[in-house]
Amino acid sequence: MEIFKLMEEMDCEQLIFCYNEPTDLRAIIAIHNSTLGSASGGCRMYNYPSEEEAVKDVMRLARGMTMKSSLAGVDFGGGKAVIWGDPNKKSEPMLRVMGRFVQGLQGRFITGNDMGTTPEDFALMYKETSHLASLPPEIGGYGDTSKMTALGVYHGMRACLEEVFGTDTLEGRRICIQGTGKVGYELARLLIEGGAEVIVADVVEQNLQKCKKDLGSEVASCEEIYDIEADVFSPNAVGGILNYDTIPRLKCSIVAGAANNQLEEQKHGKMLMERGIVYAPDFVINSGGLIQVSAEVRRKDIEEVELKVKQIYSAIKDIIKVAREKQIPTQDVAEILAMEKVELMGKIKRVNKGE
Repeated sequence: MEIFKLMEEMDCEQLIFCYNEPTDLRAIIAIHNSTLGSASGGCRMYNYPSEEEAVKDVMRLARGMTMKSSLAGVDFGGGKAVIWGDPNKKSEPMLRVMGRFVQGLQGRFITGNDMGTTPEDFALMYKETSHLASLPPEIGGYGDTSKMTALGVYHGMRACLEEVFGTDTLEGRRICIQGTGKVGYELARLLIEGGAEVIVADVVEQNLQKCKKDLGSEVASCEEIYDIEADVFSPNAVGGILNYDTIPRLKCSIVAGAANNQLEEQKHGKMLMERGIVYAPDFVINSGGLIQVSAEVRRKDIEEVELKVKQIYSAIKDIIKVAREKQIPTQDVAEILAMEKVELMGKIKRVNKGE
């Protein structure tokens, strides 16, 4: 694996490998770009098939965080951490060692919960480092970010509905949700409360049964979910699920979900556009959790978080408008806007404040 070549391709600033044999910790921290401030990004735990896939994923996720932070206006750089392993085999010693590695970066990287990790995990890491967010409320944090992430997707989805159907109402809309973990479940709840018909799919049977029992959702297999006729297809699990195989199968007008890196390759955004499917760029629509993290780190009122998360509606509408005018994919528009801001701030920071 040519790691420096991969870093060059992803324009990644720093890659840190963390290993501790007694606790079986194998982790990677990626800092993509720190122009806007300390790199911020979740710490996920996932049993990657290979080391190479773990490295590629953490760099892609960190790059997404740079753009997410830029457009969310939270003055963070982009970073991410992955613990390579089974999330069912976490231990306090493993998490505390991970906390020590984070502390070693002296605030250059701030992390919080993500797929496979919880606020309770970060309460353990907090014993070793203060450079954390999404901590449990009992120790001064704002808790799990999944509700704010789901709320942002909910409002971003409404913006897409308004673009396609001329109204943002959810009443009578049919929505397929792929992935019903913390965010997917909360999103399903919001959509059903809004009057939508929801069909869910997940590799974890327990998640499906919870949605069926608590929310009355319809259930489909992970393979069937791509082929169901619906108004919206909502990816809320792993990335790379929009590709040459799956895009031709979609029978929807909108793709809007919380999963990171939904497009397997950049060109797949153009494929969606050519099929007339409105795509909500993932790092814009799923930024609600980051907005909460920023408020927690800077000790802002939690009430401000929800107000800012609701503004994702306008952000998605603005991107769709520019994409329509320029006839380019929404993902391309969002990336251009994000990196233009990073470049501008880089120039501003050349002015020494004398600190």
